[in-house]
Amino acid sequence: MEEKLDSLFHLKERGTNVKTEFIAGLTTFVTVAYVLAVNPSVLADAGMDHGAVFTASCLICIIGSLLMAFLTNFPFLLVPSMGLNAYFTYTIVVGMGYSWQVSLAAVIVEGIVFAIISLTKLRDLLADAIPFGLKKAITAGIGLFITIIGLKGSGLLQPNESTYVSMVSFNGTVQDGTFSTLGICALLALVGVIITAVLMAKNVKGNILIGIVATWVLGMICEVCGVYVPNPDAGFFTLFPDFSNGLAVPSLAPVAFQADFTQFATVGFVAVVIAILFASIFDTLGTLIGTATKAGLADEDGNIPGIGKGLLAEAVTTICAGFIGSSPTCVAVESNAGVAEGGRTGLTAVFGAVMFAIALLLSPIFLAIPSFATAPALIIVGFLMIGACCAVDWDDPTEGVPAFITLAAMPFFYSIAEGVFLGIISYTLINACAGKAKKVSPLLWVLTVLFIIKYFFI
Repeated sequence: MEEKLDSLFHLKERGTNVKTEFIAGLTTFVTVAYVLAVNPSVLADAGMDHGAVFTASCLICIIGSLLMAFLTNFPFLLVPSMGLNAYFTYTIVVGMGYSWQVSLAAVIVEGIVFAIISLTKLRDLLADAIPFGLKKAITAGIGLFITIIGLKGSGLLQPNESTYVSMVSFNGTVQDGTFSTLGICALLALVGVIITAVLMAKNVKGNILIGIVATWVLGMICEVCGVYVPNPDAGFFTLFPDFSNGLAVPSLAPVAFQADFTQFATVGFVAVVIAILFASIFDTLGTLIGTATKAGLADEDGNIPGIGKGLLAEAVTTICAGFIGSSPTCVAVESNAGVAEGGRTGLTAVFGAVMFAIALLLSPIFLAIPSFATAPALIIVGFLMIGACCAVDWDDPTEGVPAFITLAAMPFFYSIAEGVFLGIISYTLINACAGKAKKVSPLLWVLTVLFIIKYFFI
């Protein structure tokens, strides 16, 4: 069996094996499983059936991850985008007044356009047009972006009126009575980071996954001892799986094949499609470049062989999402957790897809893993990725400043796509004004103009 898998996924060639790929797939799944809880919740605000969207989300993750595995042999999972699902609900439906059925139609059209781009030379031109320094900055920026996700999910990062954000006050949580929820969760996340770091220092295989499970188990012990007290009204649920509703799979019927194309020819519909397209292409492109570079899949020039097929896999998955009943998809940035565990081939994605299939039946277990338990994994992965910025030529402002803008924009604006947009715009304008316009390719000029138009008119 292992020989067949090796011939299919080139395991030995990439220095990996079935066990490592399994651990990597399981690790990525555990860190990204929260989308199965979050996506239905967000789309429910658009009027969609919660249970049906859960089933749709699982199926999309399975389809997308298998497409990524067999089209590209990359160790990445495809999941509903946590940024575009919010855009779907709160901008298109709530803000612009379109029905969720019309929004699904926009998702399908955007996916088709994306697929067409992926099948042309434009796909490679887009990837090759991004300068080497920006590619490295994208990798490091994604690391910071992942870290922000982890800090936010753990409760360590809190909003603050005067400083915008701040660290949670453990003393404050004791005084206001929230230590048994917010405080202990944030503290357990810190403990989880230390556990994972120690395991890494001792070269323990599967250290990130072990860190997740250990943090979760500590949380359950705290709940049994009364240190952690569930408060569903505040968003703090029991850490133990709940099988009270059985293992039934919710029906897809309320959301599947409900797309409404009646607004297809309107200006507003076209604007929505373009906005989703821009975000999808460069979010996916940025994540693919950053994660593939971290996995050692880039060539000596920083280019990613097969990246076009990765874009195609994402596009086809998004089309399926529109038909089945979910928002646009993306390459899971949490795939970096699996890469950190040694995942190097599509077998990682296959194992991830299997986990999502199991989640359809065992959702109580997977949905019980709290965000404070996955937070240490995301923070550690951020640490592993930040080193990419060392390859940037910081002594050259025409390279360093755009790289820094890219690096900073992703976490501060909470968007990989915004980091790519601003990085490209700044690279083009700075080099042009500094008398180094020859460094800027024609396509980079086109992208710069399009992104500027996007910010002011779309």
